[in-house]
Amino acid sequence: MDNQKPSHLGAPTLVHNVATFAEMMAHLRSQPIIAIDTESDSLYSYYPKVCLIQISTAIANGNAEDTNTATIAEADLNVADYLLDPLRFTEFSELDNVLSDPTKEIILHAASNDILTMQRDFGFSFNHIFDTQLAARILGWQYSGLARLLEDHFGIVSDKKMQLTNWGRRPLTSEQITYAQMDTHFLLALRQIQLNELAQRGRLEEAQEAFELLSHIDFQERTPSERSFWQMRVTRKVDRKDTAVLEALWLWREQEAQRQNRPPFKIVTDAVLAQIAARRPTTTKKLRSIQGIGGAQTSRYAKAILHTVQESANRPLPEPPEQKPRPESLLDSDVLARYDALRHWRTQRASERGVDPDIVFSNDTLLTIAMRQPTTECALQEIPEIGAWRARTYGPEIFKIVGQVS
Repeated sequence: MDNQKPSHLGAPTLVHNVATFAEMMAHLRSQPIIAIDTESDSLYSYYPKVCLIQISTAIANGNAEDTNTATIAEADLNVADYLLDPLRFTEFSELDNVLSDPTKEIILHAASNDILTMQRDFGFSFNHIFDTQLAARILGWQYSGLARLLEDHFGIVSDKKMQLTNWGRRPLTSEQITYAQMDTHFLLALRQIQLNELAQRGRLEEAQEAFELLSHIDFQERTPSERSFWQMRVTRKVDRKDTAVLEALWLWREQEAQRQNRPPFKIVTDAVLAQIAARRPTTTKKLRSIQGIGGAQTSRYAKAILHTVQESANRPLPEPPEQKPRPESLLDSDVLARYDALRHWRTQRASERGVDPDIVFSNDTLLTIAMRQPTTECALQEIPEIGAWRARTYGPEIFKIVGQVS
């Protein structure tokens, strides 16, 4: 069903003014479970922004618990969809009040990215979430991506080209609207399927604990000054003598990308920058001969590029940043032995449960355990990312390892 709207999928409500926003909010306030997703323009802007907010919930008289269904049609009948346009309507304080209400469960897929972008752009906060991707991973499902889950459970085949579409362009196309709507439309039904399986397999408390930790992540603004040309992969491959020119070209591209509010790769790609730094063209003709740079780019940027190459040719070579040592390399032998033992235990435990190792514990958490050597559940719960369920479930095994390797 590539880019095809299911015949029984009703039209979403497009929210772009005070009246439609008020209508949506009246509905959301009455609902205990709300699904939300966002679309951004990161492929088209240097300063990315949320361009669309998709919201789905049970119909006014519906029951979200009734969305545990095996058919698309039955799931559709119980869901109302809203597409909120933040480029045309920007007063969202009422929505924040609903999303942060701890009595309402907010469903997201791959929640961390959406939580962080909504924090960044709108100051939203979340206190009670359900992450369908994380739930799939805790259940040990083979696939956790939304496109595959929609296909497996509801027969929906997403249009992959929509992942590359420009969500900042208006008006939205019918294809964009359908794709965006389906990102949240089936999340209520998917949540119920997962909720039932989590309960049946005794993993519900584990999931709820993981959701609670995830809901409190904080957005940390990354300033342009924190970016460096050393972060480009091609920098590691260029000759040392060309790094001064490459750094100057990178800085020019950053400034140009900021000025135009376009992603740097849409100005000139990393690979082309590396070739320019190595070949150091002195004329437009020589610049045009470099593979990967088009005629339009040459016409627009040749003067600036050639000037940058000339001005930077004799600059001192930049010093590579100091390589940060891996945390484990700074450990004493006892701590390292505990860390290795804990990682070995985690691999076995994850295999037994049929989940990825990080679902048991992250490397950072294991490292903290190895250093602190907790011997009680209370001490274990003082470590970030460890709640009551993990402390109770894994505590005895951890204490045994810590006691044996000391």
